[in-house]
Amino acid sequence: MQKLTASELQLKANDLRQDVIEMLLEAGSGHSAGPLGTADIFAALYFNVLNHDPKNPKWVGRDRLVLSCGHICPILYAALAESGYFPTEELKTLRKLGTRLQGHPHNLDLPGIENSSGPLGQGFSQAIGMALAAKLNHERHRIYCISSDGEHDEGQIWEAIMFAGKNKLNNLTVILDRNNIQIDGYTEDVMPLEPLRDKYEAFNWHVLEIDGNNIHEIMDACGEAKTIYEKPTIIIAHTVPGKGVGFMEFDYKWHGTPPNKEQAARALHELRTLRGAIKSEHE
Repeated sequence: MQKLTASELQLKANDLRQDVIEMLLEAGSGHSAGPLGTADIFAALYFNVLNHDPKNPKWVGRDRLVLSCGHICPILYAALAESGYFPTEELKTLRKLGTRLQGHPHNLDLPGIENSSGPLGQGFSQAIGMALAAKLNHERHRIYCISSDGEHDEGQIWEAIMFAGKNKLNNLTVILDRNNIQIDGYTEDVMPLEPLRDKYEAFNWHVLEIDGNNIHEIMDACGEAKTIYEKPTIIIAHTVPGKGVGFMEFDYKWHGTPPNKEQAARALHELRTLRGAIKSEHE
């Protein structure tokens, strides 16, 4: 795919956020905060970083993106559709009976989906298995994994972290959505995770910390990860949950709540106004 510039990626992230709001409104259920907060990450990955081909989803040389926190799948679906994996009109079928766009991704239903996800933490291990297999097969593609901070409450995550560090899986880049919320509240109230950097470094990972809503920092971090040859890389991406929609930002109650008709109209107005400002800034 043709790679977009940083300014084009900002606009694309805004488009993805609008897609998410429209999808959730139509579905009447689903998660708002995480998909909105990670839109910049997905825009950067699918329209600049990943080596992939929507016209050939099973291309053996493609980079793999594993979504471990499957509940934020609306943003994955939006990125795939906007990339050309399937028609954007299909986004409105999210969570409906018989849809290919289920509440958690199913990799046998939809092109571009690398793993079925649901139980938190398992995608992390799946990504590590893919990275190990690629190294054993002397393949050059990279594995990217999107993980949430809340799923780091799972013991399986820490077993996987130790395994990846021990096996020096330098073809693996994990992007951790550090938005500090989960369904029951703020992460540091539910189960404190800090110091995350120190924990990952203790398990032999290269650690980067970035503003996960800054396109330049996302691309720079993904680029640096490719230069690390002796260990896997974790990018701790500090994001704003509900980013772009003022009344949703930083509020954990929007973790698993969709907007109603009035709220969606407000959200779309904010996002469209913001898109106009971004476009004017770069003209």
